[in-house]
Amino acid sequence: MRDIAIRTDSLSKQYRIGTKHSGYRTLRDTLTDAFVAPFRRGRRLFRGQPYGAADMQETIWALNNVSIEIKRGEVVGIIGSNGAGKTTLLKILSRITEPTEGCAEIHGQVGSLLEVGTGFHPELTGRENIYLNGAILGMKKTEIDRKFDEIVAFAEIEKFIDTPVKHYSSGMYVRLAFAVAAHLEPEILLVDEVLAVGDAAFQRKCLGKIGNFAGEGRTVLFVSHNMAAIDKLCQKAIWIDKGWLRMSGSTIEVISAYEKTAIDRKDEYPLGILFESPIEEKQRCCLKRIEVVGADNKLLQTLHTGDPLVFRIHYHCNEKINSAAFALDFSTPMGIRVLRLSSSPLGGFDLELPKGEGMVDCIFEWFPLAAGTYRLGVGIAVPHREWLVEVKDVSNITVSEKDVYSSGQSPRCPGTLIAAQHSWRHVHLG
Repeated sequence: MRDIAIRTDSLSKQYRIGTKHSGYRTLRDTLTDAFVAPFRRGRRLFRGQPYGAADMQETIWALNNVSIEIKRGEVVGIIGSNGAGKTTLLKILSRITEPTEGCAEIHGQVGSLLEVGTGFHPELTGRENIYLNGAILGMKKTEIDRKFDEIVAFAEIEKFIDTPVKHYSSGMYVRLAFAVAAHLEPEILLVDEVLAVGDAAFQRKCLGKIGNFAGEGRTVLFVSHNMAAIDKLCQKAIWIDKGWLRMSGSTIEVISAYEKTAIDRKDEYPLGILFESPIEEKQRCCLKRIEVVGADNKLLQTLHTGDPLVFRIHYHCNEKINSAAFALDFSTPMGIRVLRLSSSPLGGFDLELPKGEGMVDCIFEWFPLAAGTYRLGVGIAVPHREWLVEVKDVSNITVSEKDVYSSGQSPRCPGTLIAAQHSWRHVHLG
């Protein structure tokens, strides 16, 4: 028991939705309802509806029978789609709300980063709000005094610390709020998508702060839609789907399973044709068809890492285009770009496209993407001016496993998306 930080047993939470709030009720209204209630019950039973069914239609289970066990010092990511129940789980663990069924055991002091900025007063200065917000989060005045300079430096608002926060930009407000919350020192930290705010530099700074916290041997539950951040910070992951615990295990396995379900499997290419579309007369240029062909110029039915292949883009121009460039984007199912290829940087390969139809080939002597499923995007642009065509989700492509390194097995390094041709050499100096 000593090594357990959090344990839940059949944890469930039900919310009532769509219920109208009744206004002021007189004594006559109450007596009338009491009199007609038996008749309403009889009418529902006569119609085949159990009594109370109408009320049950106005409830939803945000969590349903969730049982997890997290050890001290573990950094665990919680993933799932919007509305899956991730925030509800953290609210129960932080005692903001109570479960409908089941129980949760928490061994250690808990700090929560659920909604940064809660408790900030717009009329107070940044300095005053640090003390106010710190007190709300459970910090003592002596602790805030000791960390004050560090909090201000982290937020990067030294110049405006004595300005009322109502004059802050949204970015300044968020930076100060996170800086206060991030300097808590609990044994267990619950973090809910705080990295979705602020600029890119500050997000990296926040990620580093949470990483330092985890490196101190404390327990962290980290909710995020940023799979790269989950993969970097967490040793384990929990996938919650529509309130149910779908999967728990190593981060790479859970993320892989989650990403596979995020794809509509119906549009994976079956016979090498990724995209077909009728000609749009109103567009200057449009895509007609996109194919994947092999070295023999035939449509590929399967695609492997290391294969020689060609992505062939068929287009139609309704007018002459003096300068055009083609681009291919390969992204993970969660939208993280893996590879972008453009014809423009390659020796100024800008094309003059005459009116009518044509095709452009993107040629791979050795296809570098590792086994997995990817989203393909295609674009045609006038460089530095405009996109003539930009289709971010043309199709899914599935790359199958292959012994690309002649090692007798497929490359399975966790998190690897690119398989590059390479070699190793060892020199003994002793």
